[in-house]
Parts: sequence; structure tokens; C-alpha cells
Amino acid sequence: MEQQLLQLAVSAREELDRCTTQASLEEFRIEYLGRKGRFSTIMRGLGAVAAADRPRIGQAANQVKAEVEALFVTRKEQLAESGNTRRHGLDFSLPGRKPVSGRLHPVSQVMQETCAIFASLGFAVAEGPDVEVDYYNFEALNIPPHHPARDMHDTFYFSESLLLRTHTSPMQARIMESRQPPLRVIAPGKVYRCDSDITHTPMFHQVEGFLVEKEVSFADLKGVLTIFTEKMFGKDLPLRFRPSFFPFTEPSAEVDIACVICQGSGCRVCKKSGWLEILGSGMIDPEVFRMVGYDPQVYSGFAFGLGIERIAMLKYGIDDIRLFYENDQRFLTQF
Repeated sequence: MEQQLLQLAVSAREELDRCTTQASLEEFRIEYLGRKGRFSTIMRGLGAVAAADRPRIGQAANQVKAEVEALFVTRKEQLAESGNTRRHGLDFSLPGRKPVSGRLHPVSQVMQETCAIFASLGFAVAEGPDVEVDYYNFEALNIPPHHPARDMHDTFYFSESLLLRTHTSPMQARIMESRQPPLRVIAPGKVYRCDSDITHTPMFHQVEGFLVEKEVSFADLKGVLTIFTEKMFGKDLPLRFRPSFFPFTEPSAEVDIACVICQGSGCRVCKKSGWLEILGSGMIDPEVFRMVGYDPQVYSGFAFGLGIERIAMLKYGIDDIRLFYENDQRFLTQF
């Protein structure tokens, strides 16, 4: 009888391991622990055991029954938990998913690369406040009240004198007020304008750069920007300067590069012109020098401003600026 009990325990363990549903578990309970089950059948033969052996056999039978019942309860709880996780869309038996590695946002990558290029040319980096006063954002840059150039900026105002900066150019006036030439500085940061479409966002990133020394010429400006475009786009791209207007530079110019898509032959991206605009630039207006106490007869300089998102779109062939801010992992993991 002892042998039958041991075989019953082994058989019960194996059978429980094969139970994968509540229905099969109920069948196990009836077969092994029911009133007419295998354990009850064995116990009916206890009366035929010698009186001296009954206590020992009875104790062994109770241990086997307790063990089988405990295994049954454990298996029932396991199946119940498994059923709950599946109902909630989880299955812990599935292999794990490899986590996506984090990386720098493409705009951050281009910002860092831009700053590194100008740093290699001797430009220091300066940062300023996002919330700016009207004086530094406009007046110190030769844009007095009611000047029509203010309409170009679509400004977010807090009050008549306080606003979200529309460009990083205020750092030009702030630095020149506090330092004497020679100066060679870039000012990276966020800027804000009331504008939103496939090529504009209300917040974007800009790098303002300026150089002030004696006998600075437009040729120096062209040389610096030519080196920048060659290093940024990794190729010797043709560069052209188109006459333009900015209140704080004179003469002023928009800077174009040969289309990085068609190499200047003409395509949909460049509107068949073969050229793509990348930044604005010019020689610093003498009025700006007078505002900060510099003598325009002694000093000259140039300034330029470029949009980081614009550079990133051209560098990576992106046709919708909003992709930078949708947080789509499929897009971001490409960089």
C-alpha cells in the first residue's frame, strides 16, 4: 500500500504539470481527490492492513494527500494568474522586447555640429535669456518703434516692453555693450514667432554669429560662411549671396547654397532654381555700433543668423519641419 501511495504522489505531480486549463485541473481533482478518486480507492484498502502497520500507513497517506492538495492549489493559482494577464493583454511567457536605445535629437545633433564648426574658427559661445526686453530685441538692433521691419517677426508679447525673443541677435547688442573688440561670438538658442506650417514652428532654434575687429570686409564674411557650409554638408557646394534687407546690417545678403538634392540641376525641393536659402547675413550697420558706443570709423564687422531646423532639413532631406516635434520613434531612430 505504501508503494501505491508513492506512485500516486509521483503520478499526481506529473499530471498537474500537464494541466494547462481550469477544465483539465478540475478533471485532475475528480480523478485524484474526488470521493471516487484514486486516493479514496487506495484508502479503502487500509482496513486490510495489519493493525500494527495502520498508524504508519495512515500517516503516510495523510502526508501524500496533503502534498497533492497543496500542489493542486498552487497550480490552480498559477492558472488563474495566467488567465488574468492574458485577459489584460499580457503574456509573461513571451520573449522580452529589446529596449530602444536613446540618442540625441537630430536638431540637437545639428546644433552641436554647428557650434563645433564655428568654435574651430575661433568663435566663442554665448547664451542669453529667452524672455527679452524690447530694447535689445529691436531698438538696439536699429529697429525703433513703428519700424516696418517689426512686422517681419510676428512677436509674442507679454507687455509693451517684454517679449519672447524673435531671434538670438539681442546677444549681439548685449555683448558689444559689455566688451570691447576684437569680438568673435556665436549665440545659439531657442527663438519664438507666431508662425506654424510645414516649414515653420512657433519655437525653433537659431544661431546668431558676429565678428567685430578693425578692417573687417565682406570677403571675410564670405570666407567664414563658405567654410561652414563645406564642413556642415561635407562637400564643396557653390555659394551665392543675394542682396536683401536687415535693419541691423548694411549691406545685407541672403545666402544660398547649391541644392543638396539635385546638386544645382533643378528639382522640386529647390523649385527648379538649383538653389536653397540657408541664412541671412551682412556687414553690421554703423548705427548698431553707435548704439553700443563703438566708433564705426575704427571698427567694422559682420553678422549672420541661421535656423538650425532649416539646416537639419537640408542636411537630412526632411520635407516637413513638424516631424522634429512629433516624437515618432520611427523617425528619430534614423539619426
